[in-house]
Amino acid sequence: MTSLTLTPCTLREANAFVQAHHRHHGSDRGCILTVAVASGDEVVGVAIVGRPKARNLQDGWTAEVTRLATDGTKNACSILYAAAWRACRALGYRRLVTFTLPEEGGVSLRASGWKCLGYSGGGSWSRDARPRVDTHPTQRKLRWEVGAEAA
Repeated sequence: MTSLTLTPCTLREANAFVQAHHRHHGSDRGCILTVAVASGDEVVGVAIVGRPKARNLQDGWTAEVTRLATDGTKNACSILYAAAWRACRALGYRRLVTFTLPEEGGVSLRASGWKCLGYSGGGSWSRDARPRVDTHPTQRKLRWEVGAEAA
């Protein structure tokens, strides 16, 4: 068995992987950082970290894992969540958040030291003043966090 190693990747490369492997989201528009995990020479997962989507989390000290996708390789998710937090912490961020669907277990997040804070948000991004077509799940999500406040 080949061991998994972290490898740099561009947003374009990460988005291509997300398009091919993410269950319910497409690519993301921007980022603070991206990271990939590889088995040998083959990328088996990526994480995209950006500014929080929710305005109330945009305090300048918080980042969000906006996309994480793997091909199902064992331990790839845990490695990516842990690496994303280490990179964010090195850049001066105090907290990293992400959101999962209730049916997603969260084993990789717990294995990486994240804590589930319970249900958060949900609903449509569409408003009368700015109509949108929802192409993502709109149910309530579970909010996960790692950092000073989560400890």
